[in-house]
Amino acid sequence: IIRRFEDGKPSIYAHLSTGNFNEDTARLYSDIGIFTVDKRLTSEATRLFSYLETKQLPAKPFEHIGVGQFNINSMLIGLIHQEVANAKAGKKGEIILKMNSLQDQEMIEELYAASQAGVKIKLIIRGICSLVPQIKGISENIQAISIVDRYLEHSRIFVFHNDGDTKIYLSSADWMFRNLHKRIETVFPIYSDKIKRSILTLLRMQLNDNVKARIIDANNSNKYVRNDGDLAVRSQVEMYYYIKRMSEAERKQKKVNNKNSK
Repeated sequence: IIRRFEDGKPSIYAHLSTGNFNEDTARLYSDIGIFTVDKRLTSEATRLFSYLETKQLPAKPFEHIGVGQFNINSMLIGLIHQEVANAKAGKKGEIILKMNSLQDQEMIEELYAASQAGVKIKLIIRGICSLVPQIKGISENIQAISIVDRYLEHSRIFVFHNDGDTKIYLSSADWMFRNLHKRIETVFPIYSDKIKRSILTLLRMQLNDNVKARIIDANNSNKYVRNDGDLAVRSQVEMYYYIKRMSEAERKQKKVNNKNSK
């Protein structure tokens, strides 16, 4: 949380991320963070830090962010149930989840039930995955891959189709019992359409990886993803150049704006 005065009035900024501030791990981990002044997020982040400092329960419930030991489970389960309801109504139900580990039994059962209801689920799980995909009648609508490459995949991204009005959340929490029940972890929404598009682009690169991605299946074979395409897609390399191009384009646009303002 950053507080500062602007034009004589106090403003609050918040940095929300899928990882911690750590100079050493930042050289190896790939995380995603946002720096925002959106009051829907900054007010609740401030309320959370106040709780951590004082141990006094917040006067208002968290509505926009999910917080461990408060509402994180109910928020995530509610989002899954919405996709189930849409699928049962004949609409598209789709979930994309990227995280380090998937181990919490309650959440796994929810994903199995969603699969059985017709929700298409794609998982990118680097480490522990206690869910077994592609079991007929149980998880046949779930596909899972793991990507291990130069940079440690550390970001947690949760995407829900929501009948075309896509909801995207970033989180510090893996779906493990300790993260969802024992710790103060957060899940926060992405409201910016521009950032949503960037996150979906990064996810597509990973889902299309045919160099470093391995298939998670019931046999624990961990076979590399291979397809008939002519183009080799190594997602971490693709992501690096995508972000580099975005940064260069933004710098050029800033120079143009500064020149035009003179």
